[in-house]
Amino acid sequence: MSRSVRAGCLFAAGLLAVVGCTGDGGGTAAQGAPASPKPSAGAADSLRWSSCPAPSTAEGAPARRPGDEWECATLRAPLDYAKPDRGTIDIAMIRAKATDQAHRIGSLVFNFGGPGGSGVATLPAFADDYRDLRKRYDLVSFDPRGVGRSSGVTCLDDKELDSYYAAGATPRTTDEQKALIGRVEKYAQGCGKRSGRVLPYVGTADAARDMDLMRQALGDDRLHYFGVSYGTELGGVYAHLFPRRVGRALFDAVVDPTADPEEGALGQARGFELALGNYLTACAATRDNCPTEQQIVALLDRLGKNPVPGGEGRMLTQSLATTGIAQSLYSKDFWDYLTEGLEDAENGDGKILMALGDAMNGRGQDGRYSSLQASLTAISCADFAQRYTAEQIAEKVPAFRKASPVFGDFMAWSLTQCTGWPVKGAWQRPDVGAKGAAPVLVVGNTGDPATPYEGARRMAQALGEGVGIEMTYRGQGHGAYDSGNPCVKKVVDAYLLNGTVPGRGTVCS
Repeated sequence: MSRSVRAGCLFAAGLLAVVGCTGDGGGTAAQGAPASPKPSAGAADSLRWSSCPAPSTAEGAPARRPGDEWECATLRAPLDYAKPDRGTIDIAMIRAKATDQAHRIGSLVFNFGGPGGSGVATLPAFADDYRDLRKRYDLVSFDPRGVGRSSGVTCLDDKELDSYYAAGATPRTTDEQKALIGRVEKYAQGCGKRSGRVLPYVGTADAARDMDLMRQALGDDRLHYFGVSYGTELGGVYAHLFPRRVGRALFDAVVDPTADPEEGALGQARGFELALGNYLTACAATRDNCPTEQQIVALLDRLGKNPVPGGEGRMLTQSLATTGIAQSLYSKDFWDYLTEGLEDAENGDGKILMALGDAMNGRGQDGRYSSLQASLTAISCADFAQRYTAEQIAEKVPAFRKASPVFGDFMAWSLTQCTGWPVKGAWQRPDVGAKGAAPVLVVGNTGDPATPYEGARRMAQALGEGVGIEMTYRGQGHGAYDSGNPCVKKVVDAYLLNGTVPGRGTVCS
């Protein structure tokens, strides 16, 4: 999931059937990533594991309790690492123990992206994808500070959020720009009112420090890590702060750490445009009722003036439809829904695109919202110092529109998300330089809409010589490991389970 667009899918990767793997020869053993020791009694005592409750509304998951193999605990961390006497914050954690304890490597900590995604809810839902990794790792995840059960950020009530996400997000007049800025500022005020205590302390650097506390509490000498999307940025910041504590780490669906918010949003506009083109080409090859990009642009223009019914008394607006289209491009599995949703919307039925848009906005079928989008905004605005004015954005719109006729305006105006935010941001760009760290496997997907392929190379370079090891997956959707591609799985599993670093230039397709 990305920061820049007011949206994102935690973890949507299609089940791809393509195979094939090429590289420059055999891999080498990972240096500096030995099997972690089993937890000592003292370290284990700092986390009290017990059966897990059902996911909360804030975590945005089906209301069912994880199975008996899962156990939950709470990590107590300083709210303010600079001033530990200011109090603490509770970090919700979940784990399933390794099935082969005799050959256990340690804990493998997952972050599924966002920022704002609940790991406590997501890891059990996707655990089957990691059953081979679970043989030798305890699978562990968490709700980062400001997310879900870890003091999840809230800003508006559910009815207010319905209106907020439905409102126009691509202003064409000065009055519309003022209205957009007013809504964003009201949203920020709501965040400050409801979650002001935690807003200064939900940044990525704080979450990275929390992960090092987890490592210690889990009894691991090094942090073995599986980061997806924003989770790659979090992993990069961890590696910068604690290079000697990096174990075997996978970065999948890689965020470009060299991009500021404007560059990131423009890159996403291009990425979603690429994914849309791939969808349209594939659709035209297999169906007769496929839209063209011009028809999609025309549909969105009409919805901007005349929304259509989206079910349950709600209307599908241009904003919700654009969000729904973007959601569907996170995975090839959603492409048929997109085709049907676009056709239905042309005929006055917006229910499918509405459901897709709701999924991206974190709205459940009961009308209640998770903390996903509020957390995404809070973490992004705690991290990045940039604050863009309407006048600045209006000047940038033509470049965004050129990058994507469908998504350009939407992405450009998403740069307002930190307007009026009550907390200053920490940096212009994150520092992920990790000299001295063990090799980190960085996997880029050539068809990724949300984290464009170029970000993987830039992350590998920024991590440093001998640290960032880049490999390529020639596929579609967001991410690589959970695409179902056997080549990707083979290479990654060999690295995480055996410490085998793939040869430079390895490509899976």
